[in-house]
Amino acid sequence: MKRKKICLWAAAFAAATIIGCGENSAYQQARRDLSQEAYEEALQGFETSIEEGDHVAESCRGAGIAQLKLGNYEEAIQYFEQAVSQGGLDRGFQRDVLSYEATAQYKDGQYDQAVDTCESLLKISDQADSYYLAGRAALAVDDYEKAQKYFDQAADKDKKEEMALQIYEAYLEQDMEADGTKYLEQVLAVEARSARDHCERGRIYYYMEDYENAQKELTEAMDRNDSEAMLVMGQVYLAQNDVDSARAMFQEYKEKEEEHMAAGYNGLVLCDLADRDYTSALENVQKGLETAEGDSMQDLLFNEVVVYEKSHDFKTAQEKAEEYLQLFPDDEKMQREKEFLDSRVS
Repeated sequence: MKRKKICLWAAAFAAATIIGCGENSAYQQARRDLSQEAYEEALQGFETSIEEGDHVAESCRGAGIAQLKLGNYEEAIQYFEQAVSQGGLDRGFQRDVLSYEATAQYKDGQYDQAVDTCESLLKISDQADSYYLAGRAALAVDDYEKAQKYFDQAADKDKKEEMALQIYEAYLEQDMEADGTKYLEQVLAVEARSARDHCERGRIYYYMEDYENAQKELTEAMDRNDSEAMLVMGQVYLAQNDVDSARAMFQEYKEKEEEHMAAGYNGLVLCDLADRDYTSALENVQKGLETAEGDSMQDLLFNEVVVYEKSHDFKTAQEKAEEYLQLFPDDEKMQREKEFLDSRVS
């Protein structure tokens, strides 16, 4: 089970809500398709809308989002550039499109261009997410001083755990964990007042590998009926190779949270992987998928690939990885996994 997902650029994006008229127009249908994550259909609808001259700027934006989600970064960039080239755009729309454009450039490896786009973004935005984007881009071109400056501003404007973890992960990917740890410590410096606060502190201690304090915070959160803390506690037990305790924690979560039991099944899959019981792991994947949606579904499908790979069924793992990437084409970790599987199958 991966933790509650923090997409590389997730905080930077507003929901794809675009105001228009004409309930049955290609544009309106494309909007509905985009909200339902039907990206191919949404792309076709937005392209039709552009050809018809209907909501051109918004349709370019929508087409760019669809291409971004499909992993077609160069095409996405072109649409975002076309969107901002239209006249009469309000500042909020420009900010949103520039955020998407910087993301597409980053994912395409166009780091210098992402830096330039972020600098344009910061001229019209002082939001925490914009500074975070700029920090990521600066870090990618090894401008560490500027990256720290932008991350400091992001953390100052958004003092929540989610932002601190995103910054920490950005540094972690560059093997600069110490630079990212200070942002986690800033969150810990704030007194916990609620069950949610204790859960967040426990999660941070878990990432800092301070398992003793993680357990203290998570126990307090669970005593206050925070069920998500049970999932994090299971991760803490796994990190300490206490598979039996982890399994009991995930099983308890599954029984308590019947409407969200998929996350519990995903935790059981991780326990099965630790025990090298791949038959049980696949059974738990299938049970979890019966009720899974959103992040839980993605986690289960991801770990299904891992199970087949660990059991040396590389062909099936490759096929499952292909299916996964059709649903989540911009998952960089699975992209690397697919490359590995291709090398084992060929």
